[in-house]
Amino acid sequence: MKAIQFSEYGGPEILRVVEVGEPHAGAGQVRIAVRAAGVNPSDWKDRAGDARDSEPVPLPSGVGFEASGVVDEVGVGVSNVAIGDAVFGYAAKAVAQYAVLSHWAHKPANVSFEVAGGLPVIAETASRCLEQLDVQSGETLLVSGAAGGIGSAVIQLACLRGISVIGTASASKHQYLRQLGAIPTTYGPGLEERVREIAPKGVDRALDLAGSGIVPELIEIVGDPARVLSAADLSAPQYGAKFCYGPPKNPEQVFAEVARLCSEGRFRLHVEQTFPLERTAEAQELSAKGHVTGELIISVVRLERKQQ
Repeated sequence: MKAIQFSEYGGPEILRVVEVGEPHAGAGQVRIAVRAAGVNPSDWKDRAGDARDSEPVPLPSGVGFEASGVVDEVGVGVSNVAIGDAVFGYAAKAVAQYAVLSHWAHKPANVSFEVAGGLPVIAETASRCLEQLDVQSGETLLVSGAAGGIGSAVIQLACLRGISVIGTASASKHQYLRQLGAIPTTYGPGLEERVREIAPKGVDRALDLAGSGIVPELIEIVGDPARVLSAADLSAPQYGAKFCYGPPKNPEQVFAEVARLCSEGRFRLHVEQTFPLERTAEAQELSAKGHVTGELIISVVRLERKQQ
């Protein structure tokens, strides 16, 4: 099958389309013919070797941690899915024609494969952030870097829980944030003053999704480091704030809930751009620039089996 791999750390140019053996579902797993896979910062951070000293990636390595597709192989012990079912979930080496899912949920018929392929990481991460921040209904949450995939999910899930959200983004993305339910403001100098104008009584908690060194300022705005969480800045604990660590908690439950909300039109994922498998390097390069609204998706051409 065709898959994207890198055999050394480096820039997007090291990604290659290669022919590799097909993976197979083990116990408790399913294999899918991939239709779409999401592009996330973890993809290009692994490729660049950002954590090579603490968590080196075995080389050569595939890319991608989430995908949607059609089940074509069911592992031992799996009873809630059958061959031919459309599903989405967590996968290793997802940017390929076939991938093995470790956690999954059924894809609603009225949700596209492209949208479903970009849901797992943002939905689970957003849910985990809200849980670890312990944001309560009626509180106000400040989100730094709110227009990306995780930020888009945080806003919608928070609003559904009765939480007011103030989100930072460039001015061109403010209407997008409003459509999701947030009150937008720009990032940069003067943030504390702008937030005070929006929320004179203050904000209860803050979430950093940008990793731009803003954690100390968020602590000043909130007034308590224990009420500040970052999903992008590992130095957050140095200031007394929290970092949103894994592992994922109840991912299948989160996937199923977000799938239901998508089907009902109460949660949406904006797909900014879709790329063919051969242009994965371009997609990762765009993601790394940090200006994506919503998600980038790799669309994988359906592989037809030859009749035996």
